[in-house]
Amino acid sequence: MKPIYKKLLDELENGHMVIIKTFLKDNMNTLEKEIILEDEISKELFEPLIVDEGKGSKYLLEPFFPEPKLVIFGGGHIAKPLVEYGTRAGFSVTIVDDRPSFANTGRFPYANKVICESFEKSFELINFNKSVFVVIVTRGHRHDLDCLRNIMDKQTAYIGMISSKRRARNTKEQLLTEGFNKQEIDKIVAPIGLDIGAITPDEIAFSIIAQLIKKRRMGSEKKYNWPEYDKEVLMEISLNDNTPKALVTIISTKGSVPRKAGAKMLIYNNGIVKGSIGGGCSEAEVIVNARRILKQGGYMVQCIDMTGDIAEEKGMACGGIMNVLIESLIN
Repeated sequence: MKPIYKKLLDELENGHMVIIKTFLKDNMNTLEKEIILEDEISKELFEPLIVDEGKGSKYLLEPFFPEPKLVIFGGGHIAKPLVEYGTRAGFSVTIVDDRPSFANTGRFPYANKVICESFEKSFELINFNKSVFVVIVTRGHRHDLDCLRNIMDKQTAYIGMISSKRRARNTKEQLLTEGFNKQEIDKIVAPIGLDIGAITPDEIAFSIIAQLIKKRRMGSEKKYNWPEYDKEVLMEISLNDNTPKALVTIISTKGSVPRKAGAKMLIYNNGIVKGSIGGGCSEAEVIVNARRILKQGGYMVQCIDMTGDIAEEKGMACGGIMNVLIESLIN
């Protein structure tokens, strides 16, 4: 299993959508898996899907989408709330500034990565791809232009710059005279943020994060609701560890449930559990079945009913249904 999940994490880090195809064979102690890359799959698969071809041939298609990354150039007063709100909105945040007093983890405890380097040189330290959102909030026009000149040939999901309308227009005209492609220049969002009349740094940060969420979720005039992404569990599976373990994956949900499709949990034969599919009585029942799968191998699909009288009887706060795949993993 290790090579499959290691490759999965590598592809996601490079901004690629990936599907893991799991063959559901009853007579296998460990299910076979293969990776399908983005250019080989349907762009309309946004949740796990079990395909039954008949005659005992079934497989699970599980889509994985890269973690959205927010790269902020400039560590000033707007960057502080921007990093915090970006993290809370689900972005992996990198902050860049050339001043040690502004680029440090003490100032940005919510940031995943803090880079203290000149804006130009920092581009060598960042992996840009189509899951990266770039926000330019530096302390001066010269630095803004330096960032834009270096980002124009990169593949990104979004490029935004804080500015007035007049300054934005002049900046784009300057880039055009320098020979940059007009089509790429037109993709620059400036002034940045949704127009909500924001004045304070917090309000401006709110307007920017709201625009990033809108771009991510509705960038193609269609609302995207990606499966949950448990990076820590995937990293655990990819380790060179031969300890037997069972992997639990939520493959479908209906109604009100604690976690959505894609959420994962690992159960070890020594009782250690990593990750969660929502906790409570339902999770406890899954753990019991997972230990049984660990002993006999193979897999099972368990339905967890949290509706009506069943939920009331067990004291559940939710009122939906989850189907989970429990499978034995051997690295």
